[in-house]
Amino acid sequence: MNFETLFTFALLVATVYLFVSERLRVDLVALLALAALAVTGVLEPEAALAGFANPATVTIAALFILSAALLRAGAGQLAGQVMVSLFSRGQWLGLALLMVGVGAISAFINNTAAVAMLMPVVLGVCGKIGTSPSKLLMPLSFASMFGGVCTLIGTSTNLLVSQIAVEHGARPFGMFEFAPLGLVFFALGVGYMLTLGDRLLPERREADDLTTTFEMADYLTDVVLDEDAASAGVRLDRAPVVRELDLDVLEVRREGRRVSLPRGETMLLPGDVLRVRSTLEGIRELAQREDVSLAPTVRWRDEELDTADILLLEVVIPTGSALAGTSLERSGFRNTFGATVLAIRRRGKVVHDQLKKVPLAPGDSLLLEVRRSRLAPLRSSRDLIIVSEGELAEFRRDKLVASSLILAAVVATAALGIFPIVVSALAGCVALVLTRCLSLEEAYAAVDWRIVFLLAGVLGLGRALEGTGGAALLSDLVVGWLAPLGPVAVLAGLYLLTSLLTEAMSNNATAVLLAPVAIATAELLGVDSRPFLMAVTFAASASFMTPVGYQTNTLVYGPGRYRFSDYTRVGLPLNLLFWLAATLLIPRIWPF
Repeated sequence: MNFETLFTFALLVATVYLFVSERLRVDLVALLALAALAVTGVLEPEAALAGFANPATVTIAALFILSAALLRAGAGQLAGQVMVSLFSRGQWLGLALLMVGVGAISAFINNTAAVAMLMPVVLGVCGKIGTSPSKLLMPLSFASMFGGVCTLIGTSTNLLVSQIAVEHGARPFGMFEFAPLGLVFFALGVGYMLTLGDRLLPERREADDLTTTFEMADYLTDVVLDEDAASAGVRLDRAPVVRELDLDVLEVRREGRRVSLPRGETMLLPGDVLRVRSTLEGIRELAQREDVSLAPTVRWRDEELDTADILLLEVVIPTGSALAGTSLERSGFRNTFGATVLAIRRRGKVVHDQLKKVPLAPGDSLLLEVRRSRLAPLRSSRDLIIVSEGELAEFRRDKLVASSLILAAVVATAALGIFPIVVSALAGCVALVLTRCLSLEEAYAAVDWRIVFLLAGVLGLGRALEGTGGAALLSDLVVGWLAPLGPVAVLAGLYLLTSLLTEAMSNNATAVLLAPVAIATAELLGVDSRPFLMAVTFAASASFMTPVGYQTNTLVYGPGRYRFSDYTRVGLPLNLLFWLAATLLIPRIWPF
């Protein structure tokens, strides 16, 4: 092997390690890999930057905009209202139609956006019918993946692998070419979740309000400043009681008036009642101080903390959030969002101590107290997703028909071959702006640029892997020992490898890196590459065994109060079922 091949292999190993370990953000890892390839000359600058102009990358960016327009018009909320009425007729029927509905939506719009929109509605349904969210949220996430594999635009991996096929002289994948196997996956997945999957799902009942759910009773108290209190006559941010015990002051009550989430310059006076959040140790120390008194214990409920100006919210940190890996203190969370974090739920456990210093991670659920006037930054942020029922963005109902027709036109013109999908998608985005379904600023904001940069980076790495001969060598190493058993055995091995990798790192990155291996494998065996490409495509979008393998799994992790093992227990049989179905059906639908 020459220098270029050795360097590309070393870079591939380092990149996969960083993807899996999450030591750095995945988009940054992809850009670092791309820069390394360009600096060392493995890729010419034009080849290194080609991923940014790749039709698949542009199409995926456009689909973010198309999805945003439909969801802003209230499509998800409308589906949620129908869902509430269905669950009132029976939980089994409601669950079946919930999965069918979200699957149908996810076949044409971004999976993550669809799940984020429906999560608050599902949580509201759980409260109304007395069902644990853990029984509905994982099926919601899985069903979005079932639907995503049915069409070309259902998930970004389909578009990426289709474009890689085109670059190797094959015809592009059709809009509904995935449907024969995708619908089988859909039927198997829904059937599994309604039977064995439902029995394997945990039942962790939520309390009837957020304060109780996040176990706040022992971490909230009211403190009265005595006449001789050292903190009386001092600014809040300089008050000894606050600085010495590291309290979060949520409210100051004075002579019948309430100041919620007071600012640092608020002057404290004798007789003030401070509502504070602290640790158990901090509250014990408060009880021992001689210049303050603890008010009588109350039964803490959401209404004790909600006011005309202040609201309790549950939010989730999604995959790719800029908050991941940082802390509340380093990120300036309170100043950015005008919100105080009262508790963090992670992997089924609630954290109350040293909140400002806890490193945040994707899937964390945060209990916030936020000013109602500061809801807009939370709603528009890509770094947090609101999951509390009722706190949904205002919808543009009058644009629902226009948005739906534009999306239908994009799908129809691409399916009929009138325009390439990238042209149809871009034209659809322009139509959305011209019809005022979205403003130009909203269209730009709808694109998840982190995904765009991730794709551009891994496409460059995939190009280098193939150009240096690394894909052929990797193919020989990975599946060469299966070659004597025939192409079906090789396809089964390639599907299994893709499935395992996508459980630990980005599904897009997995597809882009293994698609060249699939093509090299087909050349090695002297057969058509399409069956192998389909194996990679379907396996990369079927990630059920971990909460980090797919963005929607991460989203429901905290609100569902799941543990890591829950995904493995429910997802492993489903992965095996899909693996068996793919091995049997792909060679029949796409012959070698």
